[in-house]
Formats: sequence, C-alpha cells, structure tokens
Amino acid sequence: MRPERRAFRPGLWPSLIVAVLLVLLVGLGFWQLDRAEQKRALLEEYEHRPQQAAVRLDAAVRLEPELRYRQAWVRGRYDPAHQFLLDNRVHQGRAGYQVLTPLRLAHTDAAVLVNRGWVPQGRTRADLPPLPVQSEGVITVEGMIDYPPEDPFSLGEGEARAPGWPKVLQQIDFELQSRQLDARLLPLILLLDPAQSDGFVRQWAPIPERFGPARHVGYAVQWFALALALVILFYWAVRRPAEDGADRK
Repeated sequence: MRPERRAFRPGLWPSLIVAVLLVLLVGLGFWQLDRAEQKRALLEEYEHRPQQAAVRLDAAVRLEPELRYRQAWVRGRYDPAHQFLLDNRVHQGRAGYQVLTPLRLAHTDAAVLVNRGWVPQGRTRADLPPLPVQSEGVITVEGMIDYPPEDPFSLGEGEARAPGWPKVLQQIDFELQSRQLDARLLPLILLLDPAQSDGFVRQWAPIPERFGPARHVGYAVQWFALALALVILFYWAVRRPAEDGADRK
C-alpha cells in the first residue's frame, strides 16, 4: 500500500493572512536588532566620552548630542528648598526616587538640575524622604552630562504641579520646571560624581544591564523563530491529498 501523496495547495485568504503575519514577525525581529545596535552605540559613547576633557557648563550651553556622557563642572549655589524627586527609580529591586537639586549658576539667571542619586521610597506615597544639602554658598560641582529620556506616555503630571516641595516627577519637563523655579534651566542633567559630597546612591549607567543589547538580540531570535515556525505550520496545514490525475502526471 503506497503512502498517500499530498500536494501544496494554499487558499487565497489563508495565504494572505500568513503573508501579513510573516511580514509582521520578520519586521519585529529586525526592529529588535536595530534596538540592539542602538544600545551598543549608547554603551560605546558611555565608555569613551568620559575620557575626554571635562567641559565647563555655563548659561550659554546648548543641547548637543556630542555632550552626552562628557565629564563637566559648574559653579553655583544649591537650592535645597526647591528639589524634585524623579519617581519609579529602582535600585537592587527596591523602589525609590532620584533626587534632582537645582544648582543656580553664579552671576546668571540660569540653573542646572543636579541628579544627586537614588533614595528609597517611604512607607507611603505621602512619606517623602529627607533631602539634606550640606554645602553652602557658591561651590564647584562635578559630574557627567546626561539628557533625560522622553516619555510621551508618562502619567502623573498632577504631582509635578501640586503645591509644596519637593515635587514628585514622572519625567522631566524643562519648560515646566523652569517656571516652577523661576530660572532658566539648562537643557541637560548633571549626574553628580560619586566622589563629590552631598550625594546619595550613585551607580550611573546608560541602561540597566538586564536591558542591554543581548536582550534585544534574544527577542529578535524569538521573532525570527516564530516566523519560521509559521511557515512550516502553514506548509503542513494546507497540504491536501494529491488527485489521481496529478499522480499519473
């Protein structure tokens, strides 16, 4: 008894649906590879730019991509009465905030937000941590330049506009924070150097290790594997018994 022969005869609609899904899966795979390449470039910048000479920040500084991760220094006076807490920051599995303290530049109306590091969250949302500043007068602050990520889907702007200080932020809005401080904020963040005083937990990194390039490559492999599995399943699902006339041919 001969085994039944089967022919590949896909219908129009199943073929169109599979084609759309295949394009989607392959596209997602290449998108993840592109994300991995972006992360590699970011890590390379983070590794090499701090080795360049430190730049001085002044009121005329502009937003330039080449400045990101450069070492910098600035002279000014901390404003401990008007601080911000950047919400949803995790350290070693514990929820907390990053402390943003304005440094008002000497002899200008400009200021820069200094990220002084991570502090743990209180027992409740209303229990905000103390944010002491020991330095007084005009001082020199050193750190690394960074730009805050843009998050168009961020929620919780009401907290940022609530009266009282410190203010809890979901993301940094330089325009809003400038009005709240009555100062012209420089369009960057200064990550306080770990060797400097008046800081909290500071373990700066451009991206968490668990979200590095390898993670995106792994996701890409999964999407490509799903695309391959779809093709194989489709091939076997639409095969039909061959007609006798087709066998004789």
